[in-house]
Amino acid sequence: MDKFTTLTSTAVPLPIENVDTDQIIPARFLKATDKKGFGDNLFADWRYEKSGEPKKDFVLNNPTYSGQILLAGKNFGSGSSREHAAWAIAGYGFKVVVSSFFADIFRNNALNNGILPVVVSPGFLAEIFKNVGENPKTTLSVDLEAQTITDNKTGKSESFEINPYKKACLFNGLDDIDFLLSNKDKIESYEKQRVFAY
Repeated sequence: MDKFTTLTSTAVPLPIENVDTDQIIPARFLKATDKKGFGDNLFADWRYEKSGEPKKDFVLNNPTYSGQILLAGKNFGSGSSREHAAWAIAGYGFKVVVSSFFADIFRNNALNNGILPVVVSPGFLAEIFKNVGENPKTTLSVDLEAQTITDNKTGKSESFEINPYKKACLFNGLDDIDFLLSNKDKIESYEKQRVFAY
């Protein structure tokens, strides 16, 4: 995974609550086991007509909005545990998702795939939505080490929580397997020192 330290970017607003994983990536796309191409089908049923033509009124098809940050409504990522939802978000190019609440399984899947889920207060989220809606060039800055997100239009910041292990993995660009491999020597040394009684 890419290392994540800080990110300053414009944001794509999706002010819809209770977005579940089937809306993020519909079940018909889950047959693939390779992560490639999932970004093309992110929010597919909202994004495309049955003919395959883009729906003009959906935000991902609006050239006014772009960036590596997705602004989401409350309770983002509920529903099934499909990791493909995180694959689709990462495949589209989002590095951060901001919401006032994430489903636990989605949050963990996101972190495992290099996406930082940032939980902010409902009031701060509403203010960001307002500012981005008024000026799509508004940027947000996310600092993983300091665990802060800043609305650069107002200068207001909030802190966010993250599991220390997942923070270290993101900061160093490691998934769980990479982390284990990076500690291979320590693990082998520990195993040699253990005495097994059979």
